[in-house]
This record gives sequence, structure tokens and C-alpha cells, in this order.
Amino acid sequence: MEIGKYIVALLISFVATVCIGPILIKFLTKLKFGQEILDIGPSWHKKKAGTPTMGGFMFIIGTFFGCISMGITGIISGDYEALLPLIFSICFGFVGFFDDYVKVVKKRNLGLTAKQKIILQLLVAVIFVVTLKNFGFVNTYISIPFLGTADFSWLYYPFAVFVILGTVNSVNLTDGLDGLVSMVTLPPMIFLTLASFMVGKSESAIFTLALIGGLIGFLIFNFHPAKVFMGDTGSLFLGGAVVTTAFVLDIPFFIILFGVIFFCEALSDIIQIGYFKITKGKRIFKMAPIHHHFEKCGWSENKIVFVFSSVSAIFSVISYIALKLYLN
Repeated sequence: MEIGKYIVALLISFVATVCIGPILIKFLTKLKFGQEILDIGPSWHKKKAGTPTMGGFMFIIGTFFGCISMGITGIISGDYEALLPLIFSICFGFVGFFDDYVKVVKKRNLGLTAKQKIILQLLVAVIFVVTLKNFGFVNTYISIPFLGTADFSWLYYPFAVFVILGTVNSVNLTDGLDGLVSMVTLPPMIFLTLASFMVGKSESAIFTLALIGGLIGFLIFNFHPAKVFMGDTGSLFLGGAVVTTAFVLDIPFFIILFGVIFFCEALSDIIQIGYFKITKGKRIFKMAPIHHHFEKCGWSENKIVFVFSSVSAIFSVISYIALKLYLN
């Protein structure tokens, strides 16, 4: 195992992200690409208005450099395990960029319409699943943590599209506090790195480690109080990275474990909206997604980030144990 190239990918991504950071922040500030704060959010978030957004380009570029520095071409070498997650994560990142662009340039607070976003995401998801099929990554026998395997047959394809869309948007919902989604995503990426070696697809580890390096570099600028936000550009890229890597490694059901925070964030939003409509105005949570509920309960941003990322780390360890048991 050539450990060196994996570490180099992480370091190059980290250094590239840190070097790009100040330049990008200055550029975004000059263009007045500042974050709009919705009136429905916590009132104390108003002070964050104007903070540069689209900062996700930092770790996207850093991750890209970390990967290509290790010769990840895929087309020549046939090692698509790193290439496919990189390409399709960037595709989801572009969907986020269009959303951010509409928000900050066209001054439409909510960005793209829900219909526009879902159509673009669905297009990327379908192309990804077709690509998986064409490159031999599809296995309809899916491993379920602690339970064994189940043959999904033709249901694999709609299942895959549903999981991809659900995961990408769940990660996006988690991006609401300084450093939150970055810290919560780090443990799953570490698990996916270990899983890459465990299932014999070690090239994927170049992508996951490059992203880890990029996220660590980004956190320098994104810890509370944040100097920059990643925007949907970054959060949709992260969602794409999590779910496409899981599918390439053939462990999509493990997202329920290592992505438990993402799942809870999305579920809290669904429950809140559903209960609000059924009861004609009543709420279960003080605010959704659930990280805002804890804010309303008096938790500081740093406390929420620490607790949520700790839970993410614990369930990533559980995922590792489950995968090890399955493979043995």
C-alpha cells in the first residue's frame, strides 16, 4: 500500500485550500457576494448578513488539486473509484453554484425554485447511476448494516436515485451554523477512507483524503465567527461526495449510520412541515432543521457543532464496526 500518495493528496488539498482562502474571500467581498439572512431565521443571525458566501470553492478547488496531483485520470488507468465521486460531486456543486448565484447576484433570497433545483439534481443523479451501471459499479445485492444483504433487483435504480437526492439535500440542510456541516462531514469521510481500503477500492481514498484536507483548510476560515460561508456550492458538493463515494464502494445503506446527523436534520424538517400543515400552524420544534431548535433552546453555535460532530464521529465508528463484521 503506497501510503505516501494518500497523505500527499490530503496535504496538497489542505495547502491549496488555505492559500486560496484569503484570495477568494477578498474577491467575494469585492463582488459583494454576501449572505442574505432570512427574516424567518434566528434574529441573532442578522449580524452575519454580508458575510461572503460561495466559499465552498476553496475546498472544491483544493480537493481537485489534491486528486489530480496523484495522477487521478481514471480514463488512462481505469481507476474510476476516485474519478467518479470527484466529477459528480463537482456536478452537484455546480447546481449549488447556480442557486447561490441567483441568491447573491439576482437578489432572489431563496435562490432557484424548488422545481428547478430538483430537476437539476435529478439529472445529475440519473446520469451518475447510469455511469455506475456502465462502469460495472452496480451490485443489486446491497449490504445492510448488522443485517446482511438484500437483492434489490430492478428496484436498485430508483432506490439509488432516491438515496442520492435525499442525501445531497440532507447535507445541504445541515449547513446552517458556522463550521457545522464541515465538522459533521469529517468523520463520515474518515470512515469512507477506511472503507475504501476494506472493500478493495483504495483509489477512492485519494478523493476522500483530499476532501478531508480541503475541509480542514476551510474550517480555518469557517469556524465561529465565520469569515466565509460555503454556500450551496459547497454543501451540495459535500452531499455529492458523501453519497457518490458510498455508492462506488457499494455501501449506500451505511449512510443511515455514518450520516445520522444528516438524516436527523432532514427528518426534523419533514416532521416540522408535516405537523405544521396537519395542525394548521402548530410546531413540534422551536425551529427546523433541528440545529436551529437547539439554538432556540439556548445552545451556543460552538456547543451544537461539538455535540453534532461528536455524534457523527460515534456513528462513523459504529459504521466501521458494522462493515468489519459484514466483511468477516
